[in-house]
Amino acid sequence: MHQRREDWRNRNAQRARRRKTAAIVAGSVLGLAAGTFALGVGLVVGQARKEAPLALDGPAATAPWKRYGDWPKPNWDKFNTLTKTDASPPPPKVGEPIKIAEEIKGDAALGQRLAFDRSRGGGCLACHAMGPASAGAQVGNVAPDLSEIGNAGRTDEWFYNHIFDARVYNAETVMPPWGRHGFFNDAEIRHIVAFLKTLKAPVRYRTAVDDPQKRPVPKEDRDNLDAMVNPGMWAVDKAKSLWSAKGPRGGACVTCHANAEAQFKTWAAAMPKWEPRLNKVIGVEEFVFRHAKATTGHSWLMQSEPNLSMAVYLRNLANGAEIKVDTAGAGAKEAAQRGAKLMATKIGQLNFACYDCHTPAKGALKWIRGQWLGESKGQLPHFPTWRTSRQEIWDIRKRFQWCGVAIRADELPPDAPQYGDLELYLTSLNNGLKLSAPGIRH
Repeated sequence: MHQRREDWRNRNAQRARRRKTAAIVAGSVLGLAAGTFALGVGLVVGQARKEAPLALDGPAATAPWKRYGDWPKPNWDKFNTLTKTDASPPPPKVGEPIKIAEEIKGDAALGQRLAFDRSRGGGCLACHAMGPASAGAQVGNVAPDLSEIGNAGRTDEWFYNHIFDARVYNAETVMPPWGRHGFFNDAEIRHIVAFLKTLKAPVRYRTAVDDPQKRPVPKEDRDNLDAMVNPGMWAVDKAKSLWSAKGPRGGACVTCHANAEAQFKTWAAAMPKWEPRLNKVIGVEEFVFRHAKATTGHSWLMQSEPNLSMAVYLRNLANGAEIKVDTAGAGAKEAAQRGAKLMATKIGQLNFACYDCHTPAKGALKWIRGQWLGESKGQLPHFPTWRTSRQEIWDIRKRFQWCGVAIRADELPPDAPQYGDLELYLTSLNNGLKLSAPGIRH
């Protein structure tokens, strides 16, 4: 009888060990099948899921950061960036224009050349039509047509101050402070005023394409998922080879993630996210660097070819999934609020904010020269994207950097916390849209 009781206890102990082992295996499988990078191996039922390993020290991008060699070289450190919001010269007080008592006289022909000069921030034609002489140029319509402004009865003082710094009349104007920010000096502004006073006849465009009011809105209808059309798709093949490439620590992505197609079917649609261990928002690209560094030893810095390939692949796996980023959780809510504020922050010598170009109340759904300005919603689903004009893949952080440089503001490193906040808020505006990456754009 004693022996039978002992045998019964041994069998029960064996069953318990088998149940525990099964629970561990189930935890591992569930952890992988959830489509996240969170580790499931070794989990038992009721045990909290372990956090994904991340290399927490050091930058995730080249440091010190250096602007791309084929981008503009000037430094604009005297003007605001997303980290320095008080570097630009202070704006004027609304209602206190520079007083101009005398009639402004200048060389109208020289004023036209200055106004049409694209080397100084893009020139006036980027936003305004300016009479018959602008008919053959590709003008924008972000701002009013000035073709007949000479008939409007404006004072010379009004003309001068609108060019020098129009914020004296409207603090939220998208008109760059051409004089205060050093694009034109006093004499040059007076020549431009002389030119504006001559504008008394409407512009007559040669074709509908020349007319920004009639110009067809561009439509991207190329098959972005066809490798014969979009070279960005080649990154998917590159990433598949990287997936099985062993790093300095002997492991590879495939070691823990053997079925990427199933495991990452929706993961990228929830990125970026707040990462409390780093006290900032991280996107797919920074996660790839920090997770790979911690697990395999690979050092795939942000915006390097391996990093971009992996970012394309992970988003490509989630194609068709609805974007759904968290902006309500601890840390995420505050980050999204900061991102919204950054979108309204005026930066650079041109003194533009994201909202100035990407909200319909201002520049969005209009033309700046020959470039159509899209609104914020719709900007995220196709990133990373193949830029045909550059023959390279850009992630969203590189797009942020270029926007800064284009408006003459020094860019930040791609892993800058400000870009994380901005990416989170911008992505939240795209919640509900479906991923389709890599995209293809001019």
